[in-house]
Amino acid sequence: MDLSSSLSIATSGLHAIDYQLSVVSQNVANQSVSGYVSESATVVSRTPGGLRAGVVAGSTVLNVNKALQASLYNQNAKVAESDALSNSLSAITSIQGSTDTDTSKSTGSSNSLPDSLGNIQSTLISLAATPLESSAQAAVMSAAKTLTSNIHALSDTYTMQRQTAQDNIVSNIATLNTQLTQIGSLSTQIMSLKASGTDTADLENQRLQAMNGLSSNLSVTFSESSNGDMVVRTEDGTELPTRPDQMGKPYNAVKLPTSTWPLSATNTTLSASTVYSSDTSTANPDLFISLDGTGDIKSHLTGGTLGANITLRDTTYPKMQAQLDSFSYTLINRFSNAGVSLFTNGSTSTPSSNPTGTNPNGLVGLSSALSVNSEYTADPSKLSSGGDTSTTKGDISAITNVLDKTFGTSSADTTDSAKASLAAPSSGLGPDGSISLGFSGSQGILALATSLTSDQASVASEASNGFTYASSVQTTLQTAVSSVSGVNVNNEMAKVVALQNAYTANAKVISTVQTMFSALLNAIN
Repeated sequence: MDLSSSLSIATSGLHAIDYQLSVVSQNVANQSVSGYVSESATVVSRTPGGLRAGVVAGSTVLNVNKALQASLYNQNAKVAESDALSNSLSAITSIQGSTDTDTSKSTGSSNSLPDSLGNIQSTLISLAATPLESSAQAAVMSAAKTLTSNIHALSDTYTMQRQTAQDNIVSNIATLNTQLTQIGSLSTQIMSLKASGTDTADLENQRLQAMNGLSSNLSVTFSESSNGDMVVRTEDGTELPTRPDQMGKPYNAVKLPTSTWPLSATNTTLSASTVYSSDTSTANPDLFISLDGTGDIKSHLTGGTLGANITLRDTTYPKMQAQLDSFSYTLINRFSNAGVSLFTNGSTSTPSSNPTGTNPNGLVGLSSALSVNSEYTADPSKLSSGGDTSTTKGDISAITNVLDKTFGTSSADTTDSAKASLAAPSSGLGPDGSISLGFSGSQGILALATSLTSDQASVASEASNGFTYASSVQTTLQTAVSSVSGVNVNNEMAKVVALQNAYTANAKVISTVQTMFSALLNAIN
């Protein structure tokens, strides 16, 4: 080996060390960046024609276990979904209050429907003992108004939380678009650089970070082609374009990245009668999520924050509203059937039983209009006058009938009678008739209130428990991914020490060669 070759080899070593130090520096600088994957420098021997010619920097490698990373992305979606569900539904549990049925505790210890209804029963029992006592009559009216206020609060909360979910969907779509098109923009750069043999590690790392964020917004899968392109699909396999050319359009049809393409959702104000339906005859296009303006894709978007808000808007809160509307109708119906029309739908104590009609022509939205009958509000003594059509003061027959029948639990009190159907409407509910009650409508009124409260509380509890479990699994996966892909600063510092030693050795070779060249020149001269 001649001196020139030695100098060339040592110089290539210094260049390789410089490259390796830049990779180490990149890792250390990004060690706290969420989603960043550690990089490893690749150095290969250069042997042109079988001759020793030092080393050359290869392609930088990302330390990724793709199967493990895919599992983490999937878990990110589950955590984000259960978190969004739990946060939204906590508003319902705070309104509903306790569902504790321990009879040793005082009646009315919370604002739950069973407690509020139990207060009416208790005040009626007291009124039956002192029917002419104005304070006892006022207590019944106060309890009735409290019940309607609590029902209104629940109905208003359903509407508010459902509207929040709709607003979040619009926001989620904008974020999702930005993440998708950022991936598309990065993929374009990666493909171009790969084709020219240029290192693409840093761009791929940026794309991984975009993928990590996207995985919390929606349940998706990613696949990479040999040319560096990335294809994103929903959980059911529906492809989500990241660039216009993936849909057969010119690449420059949309300036990337953007928050307005490929998906779009409409800002709209919801009401109890607003319903999403796959049936085009009852469909509300304001609730659609369009893919590149070609049609509704909502049913393919599941998991993550977006999937949670879609579920809340189109399934969870519409069912809760239908349950409360059914209960409110039953409350009016059973009191009226007992001869004391204490409650109305805002206009009548004999509301329509049409499950898909909007109040006052049906059950939809009835709970928000539920009110105490103005006749009883104006003259509470009517409670002790024998019923709706009687004027006999001190007559407790109607009160007794309410206690026996309205609060009764026998089949005759909860199903059919000669006067009316007393079972709570339990199927064909909601604006499009697609909702079922989820529990028996043939129960006593107190049991019906408890079933409603318990059913809705269980939905919230399931979301909360789901978040706890999903977070635990996510932590385990994050630890496993970090062991492969995370930046270990101690290891990086150890690399720096080794590279310093290598740099010193290569510099020593260059210094020695320089000395030998000088000696050779002096000898010649």
